[in-house]
Amino acid sequence: MNQITVIVPAPLRQFTEGRDSVTLDAGTVAQALSELTSRYIELRRHLYSDDGKLRSFVNIYLNDEDIRYLEGKEDAGLAVGDEIRIVPSIAGGVATAVEVKEVEFSPEEMSRYARHLILPEVGPEGQKKLKQARVLLVGAGGLGSPASLYLAAAGVGTIGLVDFDVVESSNLQRQIVHGTRDVGRPKLESARDRLLDVNPGIEIEGHEVRLTSHNALDILSGYDIVVDGTDNFPTRYLINDACVLMGIPNVYGSIFRFEGQVSVFYAKQGPCYRCLYAEPPPPGLVPSCAEGGVLGVLPGIIGALQANETLKLILGAGDPLVGRLLLFDALRVRFRELKLRKDPACPICGENPTVKELIDYEVFCGIREAEAEGRRLEASVPVITAPELKARLDAGDPIRVIDVREPSELNISRLDEAELIPLKEFPASMARLVQSNEEIVVICRSGRRSAYAVRLLMDAGFSNASNLTGGLLAWSDEVDPTMAKY
Repeated sequence: MNQITVIVPAPLRQFTEGRDSVTLDAGTVAQALSELTSRYIELRRHLYSDDGKLRSFVNIYLNDEDIRYLEGKEDAGLAVGDEIRIVPSIAGGVATAVEVKEVEFSPEEMSRYARHLILPEVGPEGQKKLKQARVLLVGAGGLGSPASLYLAAAGVGTIGLVDFDVVESSNLQRQIVHGTRDVGRPKLESARDRLLDVNPGIEIEGHEVRLTSHNALDILSGYDIVVDGTDNFPTRYLINDACVLMGIPNVYGSIFRFEGQVSVFYAKQGPCYRCLYAEPPPPGLVPSCAEGGVLGVLPGIIGALQANETLKLILGAGDPLVGRLLLFDALRVRFRELKLRKDPACPICGENPTVKELIDYEVFCGIREAEAEGRRLEASVPVITAPELKARLDAGDPIRVIDVREPSELNISRLDEAELIPLKEFPASMARLVQSNEEIVVICRSGRRSAYAVRLLMDAGFSNASNLTGGLLAWSDEVDPTMAKY
């Protein structure tokens, strides 16, 4: 037995009492994971399926080596100081795909791109490649903002943008392509204006639609590279599969709280996203930025790295992140690089692919089933509307209001009458709630978590609890418009 360290990623720290690393004694990787999941029982179901096999959306690295495909590696001996890193999904040089044609630069362009033109790795030929390149960014949000700004500034001739959302004030903390005066505008319009202000010599092609399996191949057609700036798993798998089918490099980035990932998935040269994560995590395991939060500067760092990889691919310069996953920890300002292997059994880019056309990715990621289950859950518990709760509180009715959000969420909005019991602590608190026999109203941001808590109370025999339907979002809309929404 040797003392080793298991590095726990942010999405799973809720099951390890917030610890980002755990030190334990183990002789093998299998023993280390067994000891870890014995200490933290709830963690086991997120790492292993019911048949005891490691889930396909979780990768295990021993130091810097991916051990999934190495027979018997999980039983190999560990040395003192070894690190085991859990990496769940959160989404040599490559020849340029751009054919250089005869391009003339105006005097203004010569001045604008002077710092590129004097770089031996770029020069006039490289700048011509940039001018003729066609890059599609999916998402004009946190990652798409810095990536698009730098690609525009670099002189990428045609930038396509896919986004159907509007600018909200909560976006401005990180989505730097938009400004305060853009709140309420379509992101596509806001981004187009800003990018053309940065460089009026480029072309912006807007696609104000949701990317789906029905339109993805048509939209991606004609672009040299796709930059993934999405924040959800269905679109991430959709982009991957479409890029594999069309032979296009996929410049991947993802962010969560203080951590980011970057890679280039290019099936012609190395692994694709499915090689890394064959299937998505269950819905709800990885919170969205709205629930989990994100440091505003983090997407700037990751998006800039995506722009860097995109420029290298166009220029055919340097060593792109094909077959490598770059991890960034903003709190420690620490980068770590992990090697990726092409999975011979990958369903789309492996030796015998089974995915030969785009599928329904909402179904694949379990989103529709989860949403249907959420609707069934909310419909199965008693509810109270925001105006009804306000009237009863004003009348002095003896109601105990329980808020099941996380403590950090109280910094944004709260009801003074509410008592905080975070959902993860709720099961341990139910006994005293049931014994009190008070009327209880449970609240959260949107009504989904609170419905689950009410269901727990009902299953425990409590019959005097109801859910604030629509949560504090509804309270802001229907009772107090000064309450902040997030």
